[in-house]
Amino acid sequence: MIDLHSHILFGLDDGASELDISIEMARIAVADGITHMACTPHVQEGVYPNDWATIRPVLEVLQQALRELRIPLTLFCGAEAHLAWDLPERLLRGDIPTLNDSRYFLLELPHLVVPPRLQDFVLRLKDAGFIPVITHPERLSWAERRPELLVKIAELGCPLQLTADSLLGRFGMTAQAQAASFVDAGLLVFVASDAHSPRARAPRMSAAMKLVASRWGEETAQRMFIEIPQIILSDGMLPDAARQHLLPRRPMTSGSGVGRLLTLLRAGL
Repeated sequence: MIDLHSHILFGLDDGASELDISIEMARIAVADGITHMACTPHVQEGVYPNDWATIRPVLEVLQQALRELRIPLTLFCGAEAHLAWDLPERLLRGDIPTLNDSRYFLLELPHLVVPPRLQDFVLRLKDAGFIPVITHPERLSWAERRPELLVKIAELGCPLQLTADSLLGRFGMTAQAQAASFVDAGLLVFVASDAHSPRARAPRMSAAMKLVASRWGEETAQRMFIEIPQIILSDGMLPDAARQHLLPRRPMTSGSGVGRLLTLLRAGL
């Protein structure tokens, strides 16, 4: 498996606090079947003032430690950038690492409020040559009320990154149902751990992959845990959900926000 969202780097944000914890997280990831991991510390003005200059050296220290300890986890540079109006300019300057120097980067939206003019902002990013990956949309408190915003963003070619623990119900029933509805809808989605520690939020994804395989099929599981992350790391072209490369394995239910939206669209309302 490939994990494109982790807070394994020590001393940079609310993830690992020291090198030994980072190493313990790496051991857990490898034991769970993760072979490649993007290191994506928070970037948020006034809270986590990270950039390329702070992230890259810590990644190199951790990767060297893993080599010496023969822990077979390959690390890639990245960041989880909180929404800010000057993000396109900062990305163009190279201040904020994208995922493995690709055009893709992790974008964290506000959890409590709907971002104004979100589509316009995404189009600005794309015009600048970048593709935002929306992190944990199922955990946004406004996602169930305004699912059409996330559907439109996904239809613009921006992947939605679901959290493995959300699919397992560890962030509550609402997040679990919302995550499942995105998969049911055939949107452009993949899964990452968003790991923060060796315990409560550990870098484990195999249980979620088994769940996806049992509910939506093995091909969907391979796509969400391996193939789409591989494409992103290699700066490739993602499948186009609008051309039905990502067909839902089960019919949508109308109980979730996305389900209600699609029900209304089908009814012509």
